[in-house]
Amino acid sequence: MSAQGVLQRVQAVSARWIAAVLALTAGAWLVVLAGLLAVASRVHDDIPVMLAVKLPLLASHPELIFGGESRTAYQVDPALAAQLIGKPPGAAVNIAYDAGEPLALLAAIRRERVLFQKAHVVVSVAPFLFNEGVRSAAVYPQDVLPRIGVFEQMVSFLPLRVGTLIRFIREAFAARLAAEQHVADVAPQPVALGMQIIDATQPDNRWPADIGSHAHYAGWNLAGPKAHFEIGALCEMVKLARKVTVVIPPWAPRYDRARDPEWLKKDDQYVALVTDAGHVCGFDVLNITSVPGLEQANYADEMHVNVSGVPIYTRYLVSQLKR
Repeated sequence: MSAQGVLQRVQAVSARWIAAVLALTAGAWLVVLAGLLAVASRVHDDIPVMLAVKLPLLASHPELIFGGESRTAYQVDPALAAQLIGKPPGAAVNIAYDAGEPLALLAAIRRERVLFQKAHVVVSVAPFLFNEGVRSAAVYPQDVLPRIGVFEQMVSFLPLRVGTLIRFIREAFAARLAAEQHVADVAPQPVALGMQIIDATQPDNRWPADIGSHAHYAGWNLAGPKAHFEIGALCEMVKLARKVTVVIPPWAPRYDRARDPEWLKKDDQYVALVTDAGHVCGFDVLNITSVPGLEQANYADEMHVNVSGVPIYTRYLVSQLKR
């Protein structure tokens, strides 16, 4: 056999060995990942760390509890809200957090049943909580994942969304550790009764051109596990709290639904999903498409107000809750 033939044969054998090693490595990696997901699903606690650290606020036995996702976390001032309802500081608290989901809030309500039986729970929701097409690690509801099983987790998120699974594993162990360390009881009291502030405004070149193509509406599908479990959680809250109001907050006024038919269609479906559930289960729905006096200059980005918008939004929200 010529030297060239020997070289080709060696290269072919090497290629087969490399392929076999890669296949075995991939197989082993998948087995390890499946094992980690199974363990994470077992140790998972529905109250994530970001919510647990806010639960000490409940020690004041508030009458008005604001929860949900970031648009409540960053734009509802509970001290002002308490003042507006004629109550002392601590009568209203803000336990919302980034990408906060109804399932997590429901777990907190179950943990403090007696307290919530006397409270009005106001929870904000966003499209990504119900839209199955949104699978990014940053906003995928962590409490939904353990409810769909390991096989479906892997089928749904591999290979392009493996980051979502990795975040779930990390968050599951962190939540379990927080539960075992009783963080919800012993953590220091959050400042400003739980409200957070966005003190910078997004540069003009960072604003989305439209909302219809926004990431929260990508792959639009309201028929998956997200909608099923998160709507179910909202319905379950009604049985455990004195009153439940679900808030759909506004987007920045620079965006016009009338000129964005894709956004209008999807938003109508999302609002209808929540509203229909409210009629069936007994929670109120407050769909805020705009707030009088809340201008473009009061927004930090397409979804969140800046510090100047907080009192305007809070006053309007409380006025609607009192109706």
